[in-house]
Amino acid sequence: MSKEKAHLDVWMKKIAPSDELRQWFNHEPEKWEEFQKRYSKELAAKPDLLNQIRRAEKEKGVVTLVYSARDIEHNNAIALEKQLEKK
Repeated sequence: MSKEKAHLDVWMKKIAPSDELRQWFNHEPEKWEEFQKRYSKELAAKPDLLNQIRRAEKEKGVVTLVYSARDIEHNNAIALEKQLEKK
C-alpha cells in the first residue's frame, strides 16, 4: 500500500531501524531479542521522534504504527511500540 493510499498524517522514516540493523536482523525470529536491544539503543538517540509520537497519541487518542514485514510478531513496529510504552 502506498503512503497516499494509507492516508498517513506523518511518515517518520527516520524512526525506522538503521539499514545495518535491519539487514542483520533479516526477520529471523531467533535474533528477535537482540534486535530489540539494538533497536532500543538506536531509539535512545532519537528522543525527539519518540516524543513526537507520544504527543500525537495524546492529541489524537490513537497512533497507528505501520510496517512492511510479513511477520506480525517480530517487526520494528512491535519493538517501537514496546519502547513507547516504557515512558
